[in-house]
Amino acid sequence: MPAEKTPLDKMRLDKWLWAARFFKTRSLATQAIDHGRVKLNGERAKPAREVKPGDRLEVHLGEVNWTLTVRGLSMQRGPAPVAQALYEEAPASQARRQQQVQDRKLAASPEAAIKGRPTKRDRRQLNRLRGGE
Repeated sequence: MPAEKTPLDKMRLDKWLWAARFFKTRSLATQAIDHGRVKLNGERAKPAREVKPGDRLEVHLGEVNWTLTVRGLSMQRGPAPVAQALYEEAPASQARRQQQVQDRKLAASPEAAIKGRPTKRDRRQLNRLRGGE
């Protein structure tokens, strides 16, 4: 008798983060959870903690902070539109992320200050500042 596919009612947190495309691998998701970058319903969680629809997640990826509500579960990693259907982002979180994107675009990039190799004059000035000749 073949096993029937039943709809999922809960799954591991690290698997959900991987399926929702927040992390490229489950081991990266596990590391982020262990380092406290993912909170489930306002509390730190372990990778094996079970997630169900309606749970609230806070995910910190670098400078980007996501506040999400779990909408669906998937045992396999699918294309981005399918993964985006697994969660709903809070409007405040979305506005904050958009503001961060704008701030990064307007900020001066460090590469703009670099002119290339120092000239002979620059080298002499550095030597004087360092106290050498």
